[in-house]
Amino acid sequence: MRIMGIDYGDARTGVAVSDLLCTLAGSATVIPSRNEEKALNDILGLIRENQVGEIVVGLPKNMDGTEGPRAQLCREFAQKLREASGLPVVMWDERRTTVEAHNILSQHNYHGKKRKNTVDAVAATLILEGYLAYRNR
Repeated sequence: MRIMGIDYGDARTGVAVSDLLCTLAGSATVIPSRNEEKALNDILGLIRENQVGEIVVGLPKNMDGTEGPRAQLCREFAQKLREASGLPVVMWDERRTTVEAHNILSQHNYHGKKRKNTVDAVAATLILEGYLAYRNR
């Protein structure tokens, strides 16, 4: 079984998948998500392709721990994913993952369009890595 991490966004959604031992984040990709139904179907395809058994969706909380409208959108998407896949879906606090993803990409000289197309995959990887570390403790 593998675990999938998702950084859900309006335009792009980052998706990362763990290794078979669920200890490391392996592959990562970005799918367009302006069309929610298509994004959902693309994710379901990745779930089948990668033999995913659990999903972790990033929950964008405010710095004070409260949830805003963006968090509600992510919760709704997670529920649709739960219903469509039949898999357990865990919400994971993703505060600062996008900031950290931008920092990582800056350190590796990813700028402009190259960064825009990669940052969501890196953020999904950070969400997944955080969850895996917690789970394996």
